[in-house]
Amino acid sequence: MNRVLLFIFGLVALTFNNPCQADLTLTLNKDEMAKTESMYQRYCSLCHGAQREGYKADHAPSLRSKSMLSTAYPQMLFDSIAFGRINSAMDGYIEEAGGPLTESDIILLIRWLAQKENISPIDLDQAPIVGNASKGKTLYVKNCASCHGNEGQGITGTALADQLFLSSATDSYLKYAIVNGRDGTPMQSFGATLEDEDINDIVAYIRSQASGWSPKTPELAKWPEPSEYVINPNGEAPQFSLREGRYVPAHEVEKALKENKKFIILDTRPGSAWQRIHIPGAVPMPYYRDKSRIAENLPNDGTWIIAYCACPHAASDSVINHLRSLGYKNTGVIDEGIIKWIEMGLPVVAGKDKVNSVID
Repeated sequence: MNRVLLFIFGLVALTFNNPCQADLTLTLNKDEMAKTESMYQRYCSLCHGAQREGYKADHAPSLRSKSMLSTAYPQMLFDSIAFGRINSAMDGYIEEAGGPLTESDIILLIRWLAQKENISPIDLDQAPIVGNASKGKTLYVKNCASCHGNEGQGITGTALADQLFLSSATDSYLKYAIVNGRDGTPMQSFGATLEDEDINDIVAYIRSQASGWSPKTPELAKWPEPSEYVINPNGEAPQFSLREGRYVPAHEVEKALKENKKFIILDTRPGSAWQRIHIPGAVPMPYYRDKSRIAENLPNDGTWIIAYCACPHAASDSVINHLRSLGYKNTGVIDEGIIKWIEMGLPVVAGKDKVNSVID
């Protein structure tokens, strides 16, 4: 890892507690395991699966892969859960970023994951790997781009150009994944098909894509008051065409906003995602919120309620399903999700924590 990234990583440790400072050798007891199981099912299972098998929504990876857990434990697991992955559906869950979890909660989660799979952490070399990034680019395009994207943006595989990921991942971590693959995932082993020099070149190319990441304590925007939930309360009702009786095209929602129609938009991602970027007028309503509170302050008078998430349906479907079970009639889900919404150039706004790389 180069000096810039080591400095960046040091800033993270100064701003937030380092999980390596906790006693991670202790075994969780029965009550702690049960508590953390419940936490996992509430916050993580929607995308990663009830049994941690992965790929239930938005290509969220398996959390049963011993090769991943043994090399990511503890710091990378902590960073990924706490701060999320930029430009992906994985958002930060730590309270300081607007999420629902404390640092202690996240430390419990990573210990629980390690204990469930009975992994032994692998202490990887911290030294940088020397390779030819230009040659690595050609090898990357041939062997990696179909899953990880030509620009490392992630398709079915991990987004490798995410600055937060690269600020935590050592060169040895990247190389270990390429050489050994990830058991229980589509990530195959390249140790037998690529020369060691070739793998070093790929690692050098991936590392060259890091443009730096500057962690800071976010200044959180205030969540909307119930009186602000309805957009254009004196406007007319919009007309939406629903695919499969539920999914609304993004351009119809944008049209309703432009025409000052009366409706409600729910952002069902973690609160940290709403803080970073959201559709104008959207109300944060995280999918993991207690079911008794999802309909809290939402009028059940026929006003249209449109939900969205990132993946693009899993979280928003779960919220809309609950509202429909309570008798809410005019409900729908933005078909494309917010990531596609942004790619389409449709309007977004941010909380006080404006992360430019998300908007770009």
